[in-house]
Amino acid sequence: MKSNKRISRLLIAFTLMIFALPANAQLLKKLGKTAEKAAEQTVARKVANETAKKTDQALDSVLAPGSKEQQGDTGKNMPSDPKGQESGSDSNTGAPGNDPSTGPKTIQVYSKFDFVPGDKQIFFDDFGNDFIGDFPSKWNTNGSGEVVTLNDSAEKWFEIKPGYNVFYIPDVPALPEEYTVEFDLLAAGINEKTSSSTVFRVILTDDTQFKWGNNYVYISLPLCQYHPVGMRVRSDKMGINNNVTADIRTAVMNRPHVSIAVNKQRFRLWVNEKKYIDIPRFLPEGNVANQLRFELPYMKDGKDRLFITNLKVAQGGVDLRRKLISEGKISTNGILFDSGSANIQPQSMGIIRQISQVLQQEAAMNLNIVGHTDSDGDDASNLDLSKQRAEAVKNALVNVYNIDASRMQTEGKGESEPVGDNNTVDGKSQNRRVEFIKI
Repeated sequence: MKSNKRISRLLIAFTLMIFALPANAQLLKKLGKTAEKAAEQTVARKVANETAKKTDQALDSVLAPGSKEQQGDTGKNMPSDPKGQESGSDSNTGAPGNDPSTGPKTIQVYSKFDFVPGDKQIFFDDFGNDFIGDFPSKWNTNGSGEVVTLNDSAEKWFEIKPGYNVFYIPDVPALPEEYTVEFDLLAAGINEKTSSSTVFRVILTDDTQFKWGNNYVYISLPLCQYHPVGMRVRSDKMGINNNVTADIRTAVMNRPHVSIAVNKQRFRLWVNEKKYIDIPRFLPEGNVANQLRFELPYMKDGKDRLFITNLKVAQGGVDLRRKLISEGKISTNGILFDSGSANIQPQSMGIIRQISQVLQQEAAMNLNIVGHTDSDGDDASNLDLSKQRAEAVKNALVNVYNIDASRMQTEGKGESEPVGDNNTVDGKSQNRRVEFIKI
């Protein structure tokens, strides 16, 4: 009976369509085109998704050698890791407010990342030697703040408290003419309805106390989720006071890694793999704005919070390609790995990309890639780890940049050749490094 009723209804509908055809012909034609277009879009999306999936699978061996799945969980929980991060932090680590649908970063995305950190470290702080609840020992402020841990992770963060003209000053010596600054941020309690004007300011000034100074510049990173605010750039001496278009809302909620390069007057800034600021004459002449500080104005909701860790300042950041060609050897602690593993962190690809460019240009050059670790853990494990990391860098050069594997050899030195004091956080960071030596 039910099937008979359905057939009857279909016949009635068909009859009505026949009688109404002259009046509705145009409508039916439009509906037909719309349906056709929708079908084409659906097929295109499926093809694109499958292609992306296959590409990511092919790159997994570079991100996580020997693993079938991508390393780095973007879930809600922070990882438990009593040893902390090696040579920096994992940008794929989950955090409060993360959007799991964004997925982990891949080396495919970062393969065009052109930031190169300085090769002479002058400051590093992951708050490893500070007690929970204390203000960090290597910072100063005219406000307040404290070192904290989040969820079940042993990793330490510095919670910066909001306030206008409240400055946070790390104990970085006077900055040289060319240097780089890197740090990780983590935001919590922020959503599309809160803190529409909250910004995190990175300030360079000539003042050593708690004033703006006569020569200063700043860049404001928006935390707003309500709409894309953009980045405010200001340099009064250079006549710059502008809002640069930038939508970093998704990045803000997923532990962004911020990279800054200063080359005399030029100022560049990246959030994760993307460059947002590149101003050729942003800083005043004469290297007068050589003091680093941070500010967090405009927070009003009382529930949003901001944390920072892994602040690294290094002299240099100049083209490593010329140095490798002229001197035949470079050493860098800018190639970062997940803690206790050989998984390359994506923001390291700026350096690896430059190495690939040298090998592409110098067809007769062969390289020995040497890995080094700090002294945490036993000697044998560190030796194995250093070998694995050197091999991972070689694999990235082969798999991402198509360098012939026969032109490179690898070895690991473990903790046997320190260049810094393994009893300090800063010294350990210097010892975790990779060398490229012409052979």
